[in-house]
Amino acid sequence: MPSSLPPVPVDQLTERKAAAELATLARDIARHDRLYHQNDAPEISDADYDALRRRNAAIEARFPALVRADSPSRRVGAPAAATFSEVTHARPMLSLDNLFTDPDVGDFVRQIRSFLGVTDTPVFTAEPKIDGLSMSLRYEHGRLVSAATRGDGFTGENVTPNVMTIREIPHQLPAGAPAIVEVRGEIYMKKADFAALNERMLADGGKLFANPRNAAAGSLRQLDAKVTASRTLSFFAYAWGEMSAPLATTQFDTVRRFADWGFVVNPLMVRSASEAELIAHYRLIESQRASLPYDIDGVVYKVDSLALQERLGFRSRSPRWATAHKFPAERATTVVEAIDIQVGRTGALTPVAKLEPVTVGGVVVSNATLHNEDYIKGLGQDGAPIREGRDIRVGDTVVIQRAGDVIPQIVDVLLERRPINAAPYAFPTVCPVCGSHAVREVDEKSGKRDAVARCTGGLICPAQQVERLKHFVSRLAFDIEGLGDKQIEFFHASDDEHLRIRAPADIFTLRRREATGLNRLANFPGFGATSVRKLFDSIEARRHIDLHRLIFGLGIRHIGEGNGKLLARAYGSWEHFFDAMKKVAAGDPEAVAELNAIDGVGAVVAEALADFFGEAHNIEAVAALLAEITPLDAEVPVTAGSPVAGKTVVFTGSLEKMTRDEAKATAERLGAKVAGSVSKKTDLVVAGPGAGSKLAKASELGIEVIDEDAWLERIRGL
Repeated sequence: MPSSLPPVPVDQLTERKAAAELATLARDIARHDRLYHQNDAPEISDADYDALRRRNAAIEARFPALVRADSPSRRVGAPAAATFSEVTHARPMLSLDNLFTDPDVGDFVRQIRSFLGVTDTPVFTAEPKIDGLSMSLRYEHGRLVSAATRGDGFTGENVTPNVMTIREIPHQLPAGAPAIVEVRGEIYMKKADFAALNERMLADGGKLFANPRNAAAGSLRQLDAKVTASRTLSFFAYAWGEMSAPLATTQFDTVRRFADWGFVVNPLMVRSASEAELIAHYRLIESQRASLPYDIDGVVYKVDSLALQERLGFRSRSPRWATAHKFPAERATTVVEAIDIQVGRTGALTPVAKLEPVTVGGVVVSNATLHNEDYIKGLGQDGAPIREGRDIRVGDTVVIQRAGDVIPQIVDVLLERRPINAAPYAFPTVCPVCGSHAVREVDEKSGKRDAVARCTGGLICPAQQVERLKHFVSRLAFDIEGLGDKQIEFFHASDDEHLRIRAPADIFTLRRREATGLNRLANFPGFGATSVRKLFDSIEARRHIDLHRLIFGLGIRHIGEGNGKLLARAYGSWEHFFDAMKKVAAGDPEAVAELNAIDGVGAVVAEALADFFGEAHNIEAVAALLAEITPLDAEVPVTAGSPVAGKTVVFTGSLEKMTRDEAKATAERLGAKVAGSVSKKTDLVVAGPGAGSKLAKASELGIEVIDEDAWLERIRGL
């Protein structure tokens, strides 16, 4: 959500609107994560991306019961690319939350003090935020054994041979280093090395890189390590993962130990004892930004004490004890050459501005999203003017903004340069793909129109059919190798009923149908005997599928990967899930209550499930699919030695020895599920002073109730 688009104030959102917007944000941010982290091909600016995350966080803060299991606040990065083998991180590689103003820094410091329950400001470190590629280097008994990208934070790409070619990364640690050491930092390309590389690429007739970060990522992700070795990459060490023994008691001193071992650490890293010192160092680094030999996009602040870091712990996608203070965006002007409409999997019509290519900060950009009809007209979600009411037309000269290294957003229109014949853009009232009506739904409670226009064609709209099938076979769903976007489009468009794929079940009947038809798939361009065999084998391998992949793969609106896992864990098997959802669709009060009691499932998610399983054609499609596949029961998470692993815990009343956030974080770390309400599924209630209705409900249901002291005793030593 661009900063120039005033959203409906969070305190004015209804629960329904909030849930719908959280679902949209989860989907959009996940897509941009994949584009940035996996494909090195971002489509929006850093500022645009950060605005999306800030909006998501603000809504979640006001509606904590609506926090989704696939929320961006619980996720980092994107899955590892299939080109490389996978490495599971011993400790997750998380991202950082962002700050943008001086007051934000004060808020960050106050949140730290509040969480810890102290009045004094702890010591922080402050260092430049390098614009590169996060890397984890694992050493065992002093020897470098693996190097992995961040990936989705839990699983990364194994790029060990390529990293071995980087001169600044030691292959061997000195004597006395712990048996297991994971040094983490940033691989980047210096500005001079980037310029030299592009000169060579130009001389050789190759494709030029847009910026140093893309050059570093592209150089590191080479299948041939010799190519990586031919390009000069650098590395800054600034963090760590698994350690068999601590190196120091502070962030600063641990990084200094890395320097003693021969790693390059940033000389601009300092200790700061106050909010004012943090901001002063930010200003100093910002003033030096242009003269530094490498690209940076902000300053990172971290609590220095490792003991306090341990207490503060982590959110699902970021540590509480660290954050990034980002630099302002860059701007340029260009011309809107056309406005195109894209139709997504849910039928949403998204306008995209095609721009006259322009270079902004070393990056050539040629398109930007226009979000919706009102945004083009110069109206915000609340109907108030944006850009002082200036609309966007084909032929307009516009101001674009970017931060970091990605495609920008349109922030203003220069009316004095508008062509005389430039006409207001007429947003389509029919789907450009199938011709069905495109409508903006009206909220029954508020009477306001939705900002997004959607095709009403549903399953008859080829754009939606194709996108739903692409979603079904995607990496996080059924992950069918050899059935990518182009193949799905080929099978969907086929006139041969023996090859056509229009529904998920058709994928699993393809081999049987192809064998009885006249046309052999291997005779078509792009298919050979070997690729066809591999495709069919890959399909067969997915006849037994994890429950969460199946739930996610169905493409139910508002059900992302995280919610798929959440529902799979809550119901355990397809039979239980399917039976419960049919009851939810029928309005069964007990089934609805059970669904709503799942932490992370809100009213909109429940309504989406009811809508999906209440439609006869969906039930028919699912039945056809289930005739071909076998869903696997969800695995129950096990945390060794934890007395609360797998249990559902509810905290109620006041906590006196730890904050509510700290208690929840501890419970989740120990494998428990923290719910916001008491139900038959609740295993334990921790009640402090002032506990009310939840305590009464627990007593009524015969659920174990303990106080805070008993809770601390139960988890002591873990």
